[in-house]
Amino acid sequence: MPDHRDETDETQGTSNLAWFLTGAAIGATAALLYAPKSGKETRQFIADKTQQSRDAVETASGDIVEAGREMFDRGRKLVEDAADLFDRGRKLVKG
Repeated sequence: MPDHRDETDETQGTSNLAWFLTGAAIGATAALLYAPKSGKETRQFIADKTQQSRDAVETASGDIVEAGREMFDRGRKLVEDAADLFDRGRKLVKG
């Protein structure tokens, strides 16, 4: 017996997507019509904000890389200290 529920779900999903895209297009049109700035000013504003975001990401990436290096160095130091302690303990046991 075929399951008609799958076809209904697909149709409903397509319908929801179509309504979403229609709403997005209407919203974008309204935003352009009621924008307080000219197109050139708006494009410059978007470009400036995009550049600020890129700069922020680059700064954060550098900070993350530096923090990773510091953690790696600390981990390596801990391993070296543990190896030294192990060697000292082995020498004590051997006498």
